[in-house]
Amino acid sequence: MSSRRKSIPADSLLQLRQRLDRLPPKSPERTVQIAMVAQLYGVSATTVYRALHRLLRPRTAHRRDHGRPRVMSRYELEHYCELIAALKLRTTNKAGRHLSTGRAIQLLEEFGVETTQGLVRAPAGLLSVPTVNRWLSLYRLDQPRLLREPPAARFQADYSNDCWQFDMSPSDLKHIDRPEWVDPARGEPTLMLFSVVDDRSGVAWQEYRCVYGEDAESALRFLFNAMSAKTRPDCPFRGRPKMLYLDNGPVVKAACSAM
Repeated sequence: MSSRRKSIPADSLLQLRQRLDRLPPKSPERTVQIAMVAQLYGVSATTVYRALHRLLRPRTAHRRDHGRPRVMSRYELEHYCELIAALKLRTTNKAGRHLSTGRAIQLLEEFGVETTQGLVRAPAGLLSVPTVNRWLSLYRLDQPRLLREPPAARFQADYSNDCWQFDMSPSDLKHIDRPEWVDPARGEPTLMLFSVVDDRSGVAWQEYRCVYGEDAESALRFLFNAMSAKTRPDCPFRGRPKMLYLDNGPVVKAACSAM
């Protein structure tokens, strides 16, 4: 008799498992199926049960120490990766070129990097380019992620009359009737469109005004009209808002600072 241990093929075990799954848990046919397979391959029923158990057991696809550095502590490796990523980021030019990982490791080993905690110098031969590149990607310190713009977050007020967006710009109207209050000695006034938009509802309050250059008084009068009580109860412009977003114009900032 051969001394080699008898084994059951994997396809036979899969077929047996499929037949057993179609039977009720307490069915006596399950014992019959196990005995038939044991007799066919010349093994005991216990061996068949053991082979079925090993067949469905999940197995790990990595080593036990997967995801952990093996030649140094996680803190040291993370610190070295931060310094190498900083070197590559600080040497990036307008064309997007920067130090390679190998050159950054060489500078860190030969000269070191001066930090707030002092001079940091890595031991020679401790860091390798594939290892550092892999951990830079795992720590999200690689160049594509460092140079990626942060996602834009849309701000919106929770309630109406909480936030207004105030802007004043030259009007697209090219001709209007000359008002009686225009002073010819001061030159031609500029037709400006004053507007505030409620951030929550999107309702806009706009007025046309002729101004002479930068006129904070006109901006204050417009804001006073926007904050005054309205005849329509559903109009969100009533009273002073909690926040007022401004443009970069000095007139708008001067008008809002005088409120």
